[in-house]
Amino acid sequence: MKEALTPAQVQSAEKTLAAGTWAITAGAVLFSVLTVTPLVERVTPTDWGWTAPILPLVVDAAVVIVVRLDATVARLGGHSGRWPAVLRWMTGLMTLLLNIGDSALKHNLVGVAVHSVAPLLLIVTAEAGLAYRRAIGRALERIERSRAAEQETREQREREERERERQQREQREQSAREHAERLERERAEREAAERAAEREHAARVERERLDREADMRREQRAYDDRVRREQQERDEALRREQQEQEARSRRERAERDTAPHPVPVPRGPAEPEGVNTGDPLPNVSLNGGELVFRKMAEAAARSYIRSFPEGSKSVRELAHETGWSVGWVATRIQEARDKDTATREGEPAGAVV
Repeated sequence: MKEALTPAQVQSAEKTLAAGTWAITAGAVLFSVLTVTPLVERVTPTDWGWTAPILPLVVDAAVVIVVRLDATVARLGGHSGRWPAVLRWMTGLMTLLLNIGDSALKHNLVGVAVHSVAPLLLIVTAEAGLAYRRAIGRALERIERSRAAEQETREQREREERERERQQREQREQSAREHAERLERERAEREAAERAAEREHAARVERERLDREADMRREQRAYDDRVRREQQERDEALRREQQEQEARSRRERAERDTAPHPVPVPRGPAEPEGVNTGDPLPNVSLNGGELVFRKMAEAAARSYIRSFPEGSKSVRELAHETGWSVGWVATRIQEARDKDTATREGEPAGAVV
């Protein structure tokens, strides 16, 4: 029930209690002044009759003080002690006795009863108002404690909710940081792997280049060795051929020196002993007699040598047919071989035959 009341409702109840208390007090004071003044005038000397209203006013002022201070103390939730209670009951009894004094002296019981209503109502209202205010104060205190507890509970829940939100936010931030760190690690690992792959690729390319260069050097050395051997073989063949030719020439001279001279036989009109055309043809005798050696032009000799596949004719035969020396013919054959090799390997030819 008390939890259902709002502070405005409690404040309204207190206002109603205060208004009622002060209305009763004002009525009782006014009634007391009107009732007690004639009694005081009868017992006061004639010259001092004008002081008769002072006594009820003093008593009623004490009543007002008691009512007002009791209300304040009760509102503050305190207890004023014994003396305020003595003052309250003493002023109440004084007001009661003064109000019923005149009727009691006249032995008017009805007047006593009538005049005791206002003082008794004032006394009971003061006590009841004090009790009401204390009860309201205790109720308000309980309500305040309850509301403070609810407020504390609500604040605790809010703190817990904020703490949960903070923890969740921190967890999200931690998860985001971990995710970012994981992505960064993966990126770094990927970049490291790519760099390692690039280094491996570069190392492999470098190894392949070095291997190719080594192979090319080996092939070059092998080619140089082969060319040197072939040159040596050609030089050796040329030397043997020259030696054979010199030996044959010596034998022929020796045979001519020892052979008998033939008797000349008349023949018909002289015919040319040999024909040498402008074409790059071998020097041959048309009548089957002794060969007439005529040296071909250099361009014709080169074309003539290239017209034969390598190995189809010996160096000696080509030299004999072109009229050039064996060494010159061998050099041209080697140049043609080098040109063919360079052409097959995709390199520019070193010389033109």
